[in-house]
Amino acid sequence: MSTEPRNGRYPLRLGRPVRWERQRPTWREARPAVIDAALKRALARPGGNWYVVGAAPGARPGRPLAETVAGVEVVLWRDARGRLVGGPGICPHLGAPLAGSPVRCGTLVCHWHGLALDGTPYAGWEPLPVHDDGVLAWVRLDRAGGEEPTDAPAPPVRPPLASAVRSVWRGVGRCAPEDVLANRLDPWHGAWFHPYSFTDLTVVAEPGGRDADDRFTVDVSFRVTRRLVVPVRAEFTAPGPRTVVMRITEGEGTGSVVETHATPLAPDDLGRPRTAVTEAVLATSDRPGFALARRLAPALRPLMSAAAGRLWRDDLAYAERRRHLLDRGLFPG
Repeated sequence: MSTEPRNGRYPLRLGRPVRWERQRPTWREARPAVIDAALKRALARPGGNWYVVGAAPGARPGRPLAETVAGVEVVLWRDARGRLVGGPGICPHLGAPLAGSPVRCGTLVCHWHGLALDGTPYAGWEPLPVHDDGVLAWVRLDRAGGEEPTDAPAPPVRPPLASAVRSVWRGVGRCAPEDVLANRLDPWHGAWFHPYSFTDLTVVAEPGGRDADDRFTVDVSFRVTRRLVVPVRAEFTAPGPRTVVMRITEGEGTGSVVETHATPLAPDDLGRPRTAVTEAVLATSDRPGFALARRLAPALRPLMSAAAGRLWRDDLAYAERRRHLLDRGLFPG
């Protein structure tokens, strides 16, 4: 692989690919105790009882954003002034699911008997605290979280939204949020489990156990083709009990972030936990050509979402297996 600086003039590198079975094993470095300690510290951090529901709804959605978060049915939508509002997803009249009700001129109209909600208290329906950060929609569930509530979720460090190309992918697995976090706090598996996306991966620094340096630092190359790659340095941090953030710190796309949010849902019919993974990608670059990428953002978002989905189909399968083994006392870590 080329040894040119990661922030050189040309972002692409032409490398001689290492065959998958001949790459350097990482299993000795991926020590279960290191991953488990990082996970425990993440789970102990306050989240203010905030949960990601999904991508922030557009200005004129016809249906609310609806989900069962931590066993609580919730609906979110934009009112007549464009503000995000939300609350319980159960109609207070006769219990109809508000998830299937339309939004008309900023008012959610129950499709069972026509009860109209504008986001303010009415007929026994009480709103919940919600937050729109420009990319994702959040709801605060104090009873489910059991923490000291905060006015808003901790703001993520992101590139300016006006200069970023962003996409949001969402998937669901039969696992717990901590299984998703544990997966993301194991960067060593990247080039082995996802060779179609990553190569030449080295973890150059592990968490030190303190907030100031509780991060994994990774040198890795993103594959563009079999031989063309983009080498970067990235950091993985867990700022809260349901979030892991990957940030590019050197190389092409410095400042770009990938946020992975794990939201507990209602259990399945067999009582197994279910978790929604919402992954927000905010890509940026200081190269002049990136202005074209911003103009092409509507066409790029489906491609970005598809790439995230391919990775997470694999990773969710592992998260589900981790949960299966833990529930039976068979997980070797």
